[in-house]
Amino acid sequence: MNILILGSGGREHAFAKKITESAKLSKLFVAPGNAGTAKIANNVDIDPTDFIAVKKLVLDNNITMVVVGPEAPLVAGVHDFFLADKDLKDIPVIGPKKDGAELEGSKEFSKKFMFKHGVPTAKYQAFTKGTVSDGHVFLETLKPPFVLKADGLAAGKGVLIIDNLEEAKAELTDMLTNEKFGDASSKVVIEEYLDGIELSVFVLTDGKDYKVLPSAKDYKRIGEGDIGLNTGGMGAISPVPFADEAFLSKVEEKVVKPTVEGLQKDGIDYRGFIFIGLMNINGEPFVIEYNVRMGDPETEAVLPRITSDLLDLFEGVGNQTLASKSYEVDPRTATTVVVVSGGYPEAYEKGKVITGTENEQDSIVYHAGTTLNENNEVIAVGGRVLAVTSFGDDIPSALKKSYKTIDKISFDKMNFRKDIGFDINLNTKS
Repeated sequence: MNILILGSGGREHAFAKKITESAKLSKLFVAPGNAGTAKIANNVDIDPTDFIAVKKLVLDNNITMVVVGPEAPLVAGVHDFFLADKDLKDIPVIGPKKDGAELEGSKEFSKKFMFKHGVPTAKYQAFTKGTVSDGHVFLETLKPPFVLKADGLAAGKGVLIIDNLEEAKAELTDMLTNEKFGDASSKVVIEEYLDGIELSVFVLTDGKDYKVLPSAKDYKRIGEGDIGLNTGGMGAISPVPFADEAFLSKVEEKVVKPTVEGLQKDGIDYRGFIFIGLMNINGEPFVIEYNVRMGDPETEAVLPRITSDLLDLFEGVGNQTLASKSYEVDPRTATTVVVVSGGYPEAYEKGKVITGTENEQDSIVYHAGTTLNENNEVIAVGGRVLAVTSFGDDIPSALKKSYKTIDKISFDKMNFRKDIGFDINLNTKS
């Protein structure tokens, strides 16, 4: 099989590494890819949302399956584009069509879906520029902290959690009338704050059946102790120790099944990943959000633990035979530590030469914001640059390997958190 992966981050490098393990693979292409994927696949410098360029790439290289990494091409309708084109319609796309992608593309759509199908979640209301005053009134009915979410895609930065009522009112006004997050905040969802411990569960579905993938927990804040500005993710662990068999059974019964069945009832033929952001509140799962792709950096901790042939699973998604596919998971713990550019998530310098990424004896070094310069050197071009994943019998032993590998990596002003997993009983196994 000739496979095309759309995307350029650590998630896509993780997909590429796992797919290269499959005996079913003939050629692998990544568009646009990064310095890591360049070593194991053919990088093609095109925008994943330029569907005409994607079509040419697919036809020129006899691509037989497309795996979509990021959310933007899905929300823009890449799967629909393939189905509507006579030359592409028989090529499986791993990722939902536009109607299913609304689960991530619109916070209000996803909240309505949850309420309609009985998926446990926080109470909410949605507001627009014309109903700002109503939003202020709704905020007064809630207890702090207050959760404000831009309805559309805001690159992971459209969620505000605010302790002060007057500040929350001011931020709501800013989001709606001053377009703080652009078109993404032309509508804002305000919801009740859920007080618990967060984790993510991932589901792969062919529209009829599903596989529940390993759980993971990521760390968003730039500072140790989970303080400071939000980022795209500074690290992840899998499995999550507090997500024991009893809790995950509740997740499957109360969240996964109603979600998959709800998509079927609504006539949404969903084929791909469902990322379920959860809050564990006294042993009960509540959904914070859906994403319609794998998370990043959670993918870099979850995929290495899947010992089954990923390409075989994807074939099952494409032809709706997922139920018959083998699915097994490595019981060990995987920890991922993200290495970022100095200054991230605010202004940072690009073009720094990176050394030591080949030191992978005890870890897997996934590339995210990297490329190759004219001297074939690896350079940093993004905020999140690398994700270093290691296995261990528990979180501390896995983290020790990741940090040992990071000690051998160097670029000017590199930064990383030294406390991934700090909020969990590190001696607890799952």
